[in-house]
Amino acid sequence: MSESETASAHDEAPPSPPLTRLSLLLELQEQDLALDRLAYRRRGLPERAALTEVTARLTEQAARVEETQKEHDLLSARQLALDDRSQAVTARIAAIEQRLSSGRAGSYRDEQAMAEEAASLARQRREIEDQELEVMELLELLDRELVTLEEGISSFAEELALTRQQLALEEAAIDHEVATTRTTRDRLAPRVAPELAAAYERLRAKLGGIGAARLVSGACSGCHLQLPAGELDSLRHAPPDTVSYCDQCGRILVP
Repeated sequence: MSESETASAHDEAPPSPPLTRLSLLLELQEQDLALDRLAYRRRGLPERAALTEVTARLTEQAARVEETQKEHDLLSARQLALDDRSQAVTARIAAIEQRLSSGRAGSYRDEQAMAEEAASLARQRREIEDQELEVMELLELLDRELVTLEEGISSFAEELALTRQQLALEEAAIDHEVATTRTTRDRLAPRVAPELAAAYERLRAKLGGIGAARLVSGACSGCHLQLPAGELDSLRHAPPDTVSYCDQCGRILVP
């Protein structure tokens, strides 16, 4: 063999040992935990909370606009009613004054009564005009408030659209990770023995997503409790790839 061939042979990495069925199970567990973490991340995206908050603020702002618009409509109706009353009073005053000036008022007493009525109507008209002025001032305030509220609606709507866009981007990134992780899991799953996979899935559903745990320094990494000395001794002397369960939590133990 030449020196170059010898060097090439030394540079080649030794082949990885085949995974045992328990090692495969741990690999499967890692993929499942990764999927769980991704699902948790997706549910807890800050953009999702921001979307809820902005939506609530937009809904509240819209309710304020509706309430203010109702108040504005009521005042507008009152303004129209006052205007109708003012026109009616003005018309009545004009009719009295015309009758008085035409000499068709009748007796002196009739003239006096008509003059008093005209004066009373004039006072009523001034009161109505004062009320109209107050209503107009309130309407101006409400008009300005509605403009401010509508501007707030537009601002919240823009913020909502941006937040939705950001949320969609974050969800898409996580979904891509989920798809990649699920592909890896789908390749691993058929390699796990069916009865072992069934036990693992049952324990995983029962024990918070962890059905298989590694034994680390004499403790189960699932429940973090130290195993009794007798159980540890049995695990150490068991044949390779023997399926054992944690005496404390029931998870499948992988030495």
